[in-house]
Amino acid sequence: MDTGAVLDLMKQVAAQVITPRFRSLADGEVIEKNPGDLVTIADREAEVLITQALSAAYPDAVVLGEEAHAADGSILERYIAAEHAFTVDPVDGTKNFVHGNPDHAVMIAETVAGETVRGWIWQPEHEVAWVAERGAGVERNGERVTRRPVGADEDPRGATSIWALRDHSFEDLPALRPSWVCCGVDYPKLIEGEVDYILYSRSNAWDHAPGSLMVVEAGGHVGHLDGSVYGPRSTTPGIIVASDRTTYAAVARRMPQGAVSR
Repeated sequence: MDTGAVLDLMKQVAAQVITPRFRSLADGEVIEKNPGDLVTIADREAEVLITQALSAAYPDAVVLGEEAHAADGSILERYIAAEHAFTVDPVDGTKNFVHGNPDHAVMIAETVAGETVRGWIWQPEHEVAWVAERGAGVERNGERVTRRPVGADEDPRGATSIWALRDHSFEDLPALRPSWVCCGVDYPKLIEGEVDYILYSRSNAWDHAPGSLMVVEAGGHVGHLDGSVYGPRSTTPGIIVASDRTTYAAVARRMPQGAVSR
């Protein structure tokens, strides 16, 4: 499937099974997988449709879907070992979706030999598509986008979805603001300049593989607290997504060990 065909697939699936349920979820269509961890009928149906289409086009690829992983954790091992794979987050920002917040997205990433080579984010309620190809940049609704580095005289503005760190300051950095609680919105907001860095505790590939490629293609940097670069096979907790390498280094230098596990 070419890059445009994958985006068309995401749009079609969203129109078919996600958008009709937005602000219209019936009783029994929202399930709590774990305390505070929600899944809806839209998540499950969308993942099945996307996975079927990708598997038909690429029968030898491993497709790591968020809900498939919840049902069978062993799929992560097959994904990590795979030469060719896809990640699927059918409704990123499920809590937002359930509560009628338009900040949710459909996300897919393609990996080859442990490197993300293509990434897609479709925000159905905002009608905004983000697409990146390794070495070819990132586009927002078909227009190339780059991210300006933080100026030497500017204080980097940070955000996080880690509740315990909201409004927290690390040394001389400004206090962290809440993120949009959806990687499919967070990463684009950073590229657009709403914030300069974002802190995450978990490194799930379906959450971070698409957006991390986009940030890097826009001129940013994504890494762990120990200085290692984030990759789609990473299981190391703690991620700093930054507008540029200098900002990443400045944030990492101020972060105490274990800070993102709060």
